[in-house]
Amino acid sequence: MLHTDIPTHGEILALTTVSEPWCVSIYTPTEVDTPTPDKNRVAIENQVKQALDRVEDKNARNALSEAFADLLDDEDYWRYQSRTLAVHATPEQLITHRVPNRLEASTTVGDRFNIKPLLRAVTFPQSAFVLALSENAVRLVEVTADRPAQDAQVPGLPASLTEYLALPPLGRSPHGRLQGSEGRKVRVRQYCRAVDLALRNVLTGLDIPLILAATEPTAGLFRSVSSYPQLLTEGISGNPERLTDAELAEQARTLLDQHYATELAELRTEFENRRSDGRGILDLSDIARAATYGIVHLLFVDIDAHVPGRLADDGSITQVPTRDDDSPGVLDEIARRTLLSNGRVLAVRSEDIPDGAHAAAILRYTP
Repeated sequence: MLHTDIPTHGEILALTTVSEPWCVSIYTPTEVDTPTPDKNRVAIENQVKQALDRVEDKNARNALSEAFADLLDDEDYWRYQSRTLAVHATPEQLITHRVPNRLEASTTVGDRFNIKPLLRAVTFPQSAFVLALSENAVRLVEVTADRPAQDAQVPGLPASLTEYLALPPLGRSPHGRLQGSEGRKVRVRQYCRAVDLALRNVLTGLDIPLILAATEPTAGLFRSVSSYPQLLTEGISGNPERLTDAELAEQARTLLDQHYATELAELRTEFENRRSDGRGILDLSDIARAATYGIVHLLFVDIDAHVPGRLADDGSITQVPTRDDDSPGVLDEIARRTLLSNGRVLAVRSEDIPDGAHAAAILRYTP
């Protein structure tokens, strides 16, 4: 079983703001449920040594060495891993994330963290909530890429339409002439609104897709009152009472794959449409300047590529030989500057980027 702690958007933004002389970023592929967890520790221990050898300041090196020693000595931590361990450390702090993506091993030391590999885990997250809704029962199922599905606790969630109608507050029944099928429709809509209100206790502030599993007319009535912006258009059909959590999760993961594939195709089409009016650009120097001045709306960036170099304050690129520089590189800095100006970054494979470039950008306006 994988054990993950994928960073939130806010946590990634916090990493992008760190600027210190000695920022160490280590990505290590790890094995899950291995009978010899020391294999994971040995792999990162070698990378830690490589990183510390590059830290020229004695006091900073000693502080980093102590922090990494504490991590390496934590036997309980090493028993529970995902597919990649990401470590970001300065002499003052050490932050870890276990992500379900298999990322290449890398070690960088510079004045910024190397965050581009970490973005892959949040570009198209394989996590969602499934709302299994019927008149007889309702439950919220949490779905992740690696763990078994499980019911989420939702305070105030009505157990069924019958229970909801039995509650004492006023306004529980239709007024006037609303009887029969029309009256029942009103009651179900009120029930759906109560479900939506309860879900706010769990979903408010999150950016995780919600997938609805329901039959008509309940599905349509819930969508008419739902306040959650991440409710997917695609849903799970059929009576959810007959589906286990595992079956709901399986269908949800298929819907997520389809949803993200469609979204990526639409964004590539938007890029092609914007290319004709100068708002879709591929030249790396132009993208670097646009990111620096905060006009990148959407950035495609190759998760596997490394372009050595640095960005000046005006966005110009200074090329340096790889052997002379082990800092994050040009693509990572472009991604960082895009995030800091509230742009969206898609960390994808080269085949998903227009023309197979290292990066592509849609601009907010033509410069």
